[in-house]
Amino acid sequence: MKIDNIVLAFAGVMVLLGLALGHYFSPYWHLLSAFVGLNMFQAAFTGFCPLAIILKRLGFKSGAAFK
Repeated sequence: MKIDNIVLAFAGVMVLLGLALGHYFSPYWHLLSAFVGLNMFQAAFTGFCPLAIILKRLGFKSGAAFK
């Protein structure tokens, strides 16, 4: 898998997790989904993604978005 695919899959899981935890436990968990969404939004313009940096250091192949 390339870094782009892993980042998008991880973000999707985190958004769904935040929504589920917010629904069943506390609405404050929705802040997790908001944080992930804001991070994806800023990464679209700046190209800076902390997870992509970590994955690159771990040796995963770069994709088109995060080099």
